[in-house]
Amino acid sequence: MTQPGEGRELPEQIRAVPVRHPGRWVAAVVVGVVFASIGYSFARNPNIQWNIVWERFFSQRIIDGVVLTIELTVVSMLVGVILGVILASMRQSPNPVLRASSWFYIWLFRGTPVYVQILFWFSIAALYSQINIGVPFGGAAIFSFDSNTLITAIVAGFLALSLNEGAYMAEIVRSGIISVDHGQTEAANALGMTRLQTTRYVVLPQAMRVIVPPTGNETINMLKTTSLVSAISITELLYASQKFSSVDFRVIPMLVLASIWYLILTSVLYVCQYYIERRYGRGTARELPPTPRQRVIAFWRNRFPAAEGS
Repeated sequence: MTQPGEGRELPEQIRAVPVRHPGRWVAAVVVGVVFASIGYSFARNPNIQWNIVWERFFSQRIIDGVVLTIELTVVSMLVGVILGVILASMRQSPNPVLRASSWFYIWLFRGTPVYVQILFWFSIAALYSQINIGVPFGGAAIFSFDSNTLITAIVAGFLALSLNEGAYMAEIVRSGIISVDHGQTEAANALGMTRLQTTRYVVLPQAMRVIVPPTGNETINMLKTTSLVSAISITELLYASQKFSSVDFRVIPMLVLASIWYLILTSVLYVCQYYIERRYGRGTARELPPTPRQRVIAFWRNRFPAAEGS
């Protein structure tokens, strides 16, 4: 008696042939050649004067400008984030006065250029020679300050950058808050939590996944926006490099120097943003993608397995 399938020829084993994509290789070669030629032309251009760039790269004036740029970025972002959380909470408040006040602030500071705001704060003494704090609507002043003494150039820069950033962060935080399911808030209210407790312990931790990526982008943008305060003679990175070029008229080398420093600082922020996003994105996927360090280790182990065991 023959068994089922006996005497039948087995089908040939399927050989999977990968689909070829010659267009991808052609595009890669073309793009690689274009970028390589641009890089080579830039690196070999004698008008850049690379010797001047590297000679002044770590000069004290440039380092002081880098430090001030970092300080402007950090302080402005911290104040902006705090303002953003407050304004976003006001936008979500059932109180119409708080909602309207928050909307007006965001409308005003998002609707005017930050460059104009920097110049406005720097020239505030032309509008208010004295800044009085006390009873409003013509009442007695408890504290009085001279505007020129109180709002110096550096203070004007901090105010303009911080207040402007607060308006943008308010919308970023609000988008994160409304991304959390309303049932979470209802459940917190059912447990007897106050509105502040609900926001702090329930809403914000879940909203951080939506808030962090654009906040990282805003931080990188803020680092570059600090260059605008050079208009009021604050010696940050760009203005420090311009001081060199105003003496010997070597404009291009100093612009290249400033650009390299901005690229270094933004690259550090890119790395920080990557790991912060990874930290708050742990619950969104079953397995997080490997980090660059993990990819290098995996590549090394696959390429040199003997070295791993030795």
